[in-house]
Amino acid sequence: MDGVLSALADPARWRLVGLLAERPRSVGVLAQLAEARQPQTTKHLQTLERAGLVTSQRTGQRRIYALQPTPLRELAAALSQLADVAEQGGGSRETYDRYGMSLHAERLAAEESGWADGRSFTFRRALAGRPELVWRHLTEASLLARWWTPDDLRVSELVFEARPGGRIVLEYRDAEDADGSDLVAGRGEGAVDDVRPGERLSYHLSPALPDGGVSFTAYVDFDLRPTDTGTDLDVRYLITDSTVDSADAIAGIEIGFGQSLDKLAATLAADTTEPDSTEPDTTERDTDLRSTK
Repeated sequence: MDGVLSALADPARWRLVGLLAERPRSVGVLAQLAEARQPQTTKHLQTLERAGLVTSQRTGQRRIYALQPTPLRELAAALSQLADVAEQGGGSRETYDRYGMSLHAERLAAEESGWADGRSFTFRRALAGRPELVWRHLTEASLLARWWTPDDLRVSELVFEARPGGRIVLEYRDAEDADGSDLVAGRGEGAVDDVRPGERLSYHLSPALPDGGVSFTAYVDFDLRPTDTGTDLDVRYLITDSTVDSADAIAGIEIGFGQSLDKLAATLAADTTEPDSTEPDTTERDTDLRSTK
């Protein structure tokens, strides 16, 4: 396939393929129709032949070339398959398009500082596991790192001190950026405001702009309620201190934070380990996770 793509990438060779699709032709005629020199045309035809796109045979003093349709059909099928994958419902392309529409709207709205202050987002998830288990996933760095990013991203640095006034640092990168050579996808710092183990967690977090400034500050409240099947989680996400340059980050909150909570739900559903009743109170534990960048 690489040879076919390479051969077709040249506009002159593509022109010859189009002429041969009409009917087999000699080198001399092809050169005339393509308005090219014959030696040049011969070299292009040899490249196409090596790629399996054309075949030739000598008739007297003339060499006649004909198009081989099979490689073109195989290429067309491969391209069609790629298009189908990109268009499949619920895929990453759909998320990309949704974010693009939100991004356009937010950039138009961001005319001055404070433009998004007071805006809030609410989320609700029915989670597997008792509130004690959910609490651990909300406050322990090793468990937070499993879900606290949108799809296609990974946590690269995480500090979460689960106590009032405790420090929070969250940095994330592309999930496929294994060696940390790509740019950081996002970073934020903040602090814990309220801790009621198994019941309520509140914190504020300020995502950073590329220049290091604050994009906005988010005040996030998690309320946990036990149910017969696990835990109901209600989340309120309130924006303050929004800057004009915060539009790009704010545009992704509903999608990105929603994806994170979906990952939390999936993680808990797969986690059958109950918290040990003898485990120390998480309010007394500082959690810190850093990975090599």
